[in-house]
Amino acid sequence: MILRTWRFLTLIFVSLSMAMAFCHLLQLPPRMSYDGAQWVTTQSLYQLFGTVGALIEVGALLLATVLSLIVWHRRPAFQWTLFGTVCLLAAHAAWWMFIAPVNAEIATWTPDTIPADWTWWRSQWEYTHAARAILEILGLSALVLSVLVETPRQYPRGQAALTSDPSQMSAPYVDPAWRTAPNAGAARDQHSFTTC
Repeated sequence: MILRTWRFLTLIFVSLSMAMAFCHLLQLPPRMSYDGAQWVTTQSLYQLFGTVGALIEVGALLLATVLSLIVWHRRPAFQWTLFGTVCLLAAHAAWWMFIAPVNAEIATWTPDTIPADWTWWRSQWEYTHAARAILEILGLSALVLSVLVETPRQYPRGQAALTSDPSQMSAPYVDPAWRTAPNAGAARDQHSFTTC
């Protein structure tokens, strides 16, 4: 139960983190055509990305790291979980190495005081966000795969599974309690299940 809950929380947080990165990727083409004043002015759209978004991203990274430790002995789930965690860590490191310095620099700008080399700063900010989006997508994909590799492809014989395919149906399952009840025949017809 702990593993399922931890995986669920990890996937939710990583999905939210990836969604923010994907927003940046989708905004890249139009933002690269903005003039300096428009580009600097639209930076204010990302204020919550730096507060709420930062908590989500750090939470996703911490949850994925702990999940890697939890599934340490579960192969191949561990390899996929570790790969996903490394992708998230790389995305986080890219933010600190390439985006944080740009944010610090452009915080001193106004639409009237944009330096001549502003396009260099814009390119570093936008393309690093695009790379982070790809890393986050890879990270989420790997974490989903870490769950899927442990999902059974078929139910073992005798376990209940819902199916409408007659070729997969065996004899109906009848709950033993219904056999001793009055009108057992009618109850059996109404409460039988198929196993495969």
